[in-house]
Amino acid sequence: MIDQTAPKTHAEASRARKDIVLGEVVDEARLVRFVAGPDGVVIPDVARKLPGRGMWVAADRESIAAAAKKNAFSRSAKAKLTAPADLADQVERLLAKRVLDGLGLARRSGSIISGFEKVLAALASGKTAWLIEAADGADDGRRKVFSAVRKAPNTPRILGMFTSDELGLALGGENVIHTALLAGRGTDRWTLDVERLSGFRPFTPPDWVVRQNEEP
Repeated sequence: MIDQTAPKTHAEASRARKDIVLGEVVDEARLVRFVAGPDGVVIPDVARKLPGRGMWVAADRESIAAAAKKNAFSRSAKAKLTAPADLADQVERLLAKRVLDGLGLARRSGSIISGFEKVLAALASGKTAWLIEAADGADDGRRKVFSAVRKAPNTPRILGMFTSDELGLALGGENVIHTALLAGRGTDRWTLDVERLSGFRPFTPPDWVVRQNEEP
């Protein structure tokens, strides 16, 4: 299992909630939950576990800024609430930690492969769901791995949101550059968190040349 706090079934993950900015019912997997703290300050609840009435906003920086600007949190709670100026940054940090913690759990369950040669082998096997490349890795090594992606029997999605140091801390290693996350039961739940995080930072740095049949 990648994340023990994630929804345990597909039906649970696909519950619909009302986005307080759009006023529309949206798949919960695309939203971030917020609650009112005891001091009237809006608190992000990316794990969806804090007590209190939830307020749901699309998982992207612009939507959260709009919720704060339009007093959507106060209207939803029917009480005066304060949205911190760095609320979107808080959500980004919490989601990034959640994604990295999920990689740590995946390593302990044997779903993570790290190292250049091992990752190439994993790609060739067709069992890789995600190729995770350090954002600060060398261009030459990344080009070789991307070449292997194009030849893989099943094209994985590509993630380049984290530095080698961040990946190293999550995976308990040093100089972690090339990593493969194998397909498995927990990977879909982890992917939902990555997709929410993509509303705050791109899947890959803008200067990367990612040639795939499908963009990540």
